[in-house]
Amino acid sequence: MPRARSVLAAALLALASAARAQDQSSVADLAQVLMLEDRRTFDAAALQRAVQHPDTMVRSRAAMAIGRIGDRAGTRLLVQLLADRDTGVRAEAAFALGTLGDPDAAAELARLLDGFAPVVGGAFEIEVVTALCTIGGEEAAAAVDRLLQRHPPDGPTSDRATATALLEAWRLRRGSPVARRLAAYVRSASGEWRRNAVYSAGRLRVTDAAAALLEAADDPDALTRAWVLRGMTAALADSSGVGRDAFTSRIRGLLGDDDAQVRINALRALATFRDPALAPLAAPRMTDRDPNVPVQAAAALGALGGPRAVQALTERFAGAGSFALRRAILLALGEAEPGAALAAARGWRTDPDWRLRAAYAEMLGVAATAAAKQQLLELLGDDDARVVAGALGALEQFTSAGDSALVAAARARLAHPDPVVRAAAAGIVGRERDPATIGELAGMYRRAEREELNDARLAAVNALAQVAEAGPAVRADVERRFLGAVSRSGDYLVRRAVADRFGEEKHRRYWGEVLPVETGRSAEDYREAVRRYVVRTGAAGSFTVTIETERGSIVVQLEATVAPLTVENFVRLVDRRYFDNSRWHRVVPNFVIQDGDQRGDGNGGPGTVIRDEINRRRYARGTVGMALSGPDTGGSQFFITLSPQPHLDGGYTVFGTVAAGFDVLDQIVQGDRIRRIFR
Repeated sequence: MPRARSVLAAALLALASAARAQDQSSVADLAQVLMLEDRRTFDAAALQRAVQHPDTMVRSRAAMAIGRIGDRAGTRLLVQLLADRDTGVRAEAAFALGTLGDPDAAAELARLLDGFAPVVGGAFEIEVVTALCTIGGEEAAAAVDRLLQRHPPDGPTSDRATATALLEAWRLRRGSPVARRLAAYVRSASGEWRRNAVYSAGRLRVTDAAAALLEAADDPDALTRAWVLRGMTAALADSSGVGRDAFTSRIRGLLGDDDAQVRINALRALATFRDPALAPLAAPRMTDRDPNVPVQAAAALGALGGPRAVQALTERFAGAGSFALRRAILLALGEAEPGAALAAARGWRTDPDWRLRAAYAEMLGVAATAAAKQQLLELLGDDDARVVAGALGALEQFTSAGDSALVAAARARLAHPDPVVRAAAAGIVGRERDPATIGELAGMYRRAEREELNDARLAAVNALAQVAEAGPAVRADVERRFLGAVSRSGDYLVRRAVADRFGEEKHRRYWGEVLPVETGRSAEDYREAVRRYVVRTGAAGSFTVTIETERGSIVVQLEATVAPLTVENFVRLVDRRYFDNSRWHRVVPNFVIQDGDQRGDGNGGPGTVIRDEINRRRYARGTVGMALSGPDTGGSQFFITLSPQPHLDGGYTVFGTVAAGFDVLDQIVQGDRIRRIFR
């Protein structure tokens, strides 16, 4: 018996050793795939090995990587994975094909869709439908239309693939056969089909669906009613022939809905009509019990205009407690009646709180009067760079080209200490296309090379490209004094901007290849990221953070397996206490709350950027995503969705989901503070 035990023990040890060896091998392979993805390098041989790897996780991550790299040479490899034995791998491959957007993949995806069973709805089927809608084109639209024909609106309604097709139909053109079927599905007996059809019909402004949308305004589901209101715009009322009265009558009834998201969307719909006679409908919502509804009501009243709107806004301004509501009212008054706005916020121009002075500048830009312009020019001397940047942005909005006073003021600030101010100034200077500014802009770029934030570098590139448009001789001068006089940038985003504005050939001539090879990570860094964030997913609490706000706490589960480098970056910032005492600088009612900017004006960041990790996670209520100013520009700013936002799917990296604290989400208003984020 002892002998048997020893043999068994040895066998178990051998198996454990083999498993560890296999795990280490998989870690190395996963790390290589992650490195290729992060560097945006399409290595055909390495990726071919990865898609044939015995480990399901490696094949799955290979599919993710190919989609994220963005080289359509990967289409062939992804098509191979559509036949993988693992459903999850097949789903990742289908999603990645949608990300690549290669029309050549549509035929294979259409063949698969045509072969699906009568009732389907697994992850793979859903991603095939999504990919076809994302790729678009006649072949893709025809395949999705055939799916709908097999599942008519009055038939069995359990098919999840059909539900997905209805939700994703907005990605197809308005005149597609799928769009023409949406009206019938708005009247479906299935609540999910009906809701999804409402969403796409509204986004596409399908005229044939206008009458059906009116009927759906009474839907028992609050989200459906909210999505109906997204489509009930003045433009659809006019183009469909239904008439504005029919729409506004329905909107009137939903302004007092029990659900706050419905009331918010009703106000947005009402604002599209820009009719002062409708202002009395919005005015009562200025005292709504939900903290974000009055913010939206103020914006609606500003758009509607007229004496009643101005009266309601002015009366509420004095008693508005939160910064968010006061700012919203001020901007609305600036749009409806600039004189009333100036009178209401007379003290804001010199208030000690920079946020009030910045909001005042924002209002002046909305007002766009001669008096407003003069005040904005004076605000360019403010002691706070955030106010100066805001004033420049406001001036650019309504001042025409050739304004000598504005141009002179902007040129004077190309040497400002703050990079965001310089970036805003360069935007004004560049549009003048004045060759005399080449030296100043090139000098601004050289100074910005040493800064963490890349705002000024990117702005200088764009401004110099605008100047180059003055003529061939000027372009040659810009290339000589800029591209030929500075060294290759270590910032991929700058290199990409130069290639886009001056041409790939010119970039290679002066700076070499554009490829994003500089990531700052070693091979060991990628292995450690895999070990910590991809393989070790079972460690309880490892990837949970708590956002402690003035309104309460929000618990977030980080999605490490699908966005390991984004999670790694976020966790590092959390451990640095980067987010402590920051403010939610952007809050859009029933859309998103956004933070992660230490400046507080939406222009801040950690000085580094990370690549996008686009994934299959959908933007439901409480989804955490990485904010961007363009592809691969993530850093520290993140947002949390307040309601489902399908149009964000596949466009922004999802790296977390709210696990607790949903009640807190709805209470947050712009300007509220994050006390700390911890894990």
